[in-house]
Amino acid sequence: MHMTLQEIVPIVRELPPLDRLRLIRILAEELAQSSLEDISPLEPYKVYEMHTPYDLFGVADPLMEMLQASETTPQ
Repeated sequence: MHMTLQEIVPIVRELPPLDRLRLIRILAEELAQSSLEDISPLEPYKVYEMHTPYDLFGVADPLMEMLQASETTPQ
């Protein structure tokens, strides 16, 4: 029998805290035993470029305007 995550989460939330911690430990141990390729798409020792807002002067104003516009627009 296979259950979906939507079916499991409400059941897990009803468990006592100690049982939830035990479940976390069980799941973490199973993840540690599984292949890392299945868990993470990142390759070991490969350099990945990470974009940050540092040294991007003048970007804050347009972003703030977009944020303010989205807050005033009804959804």
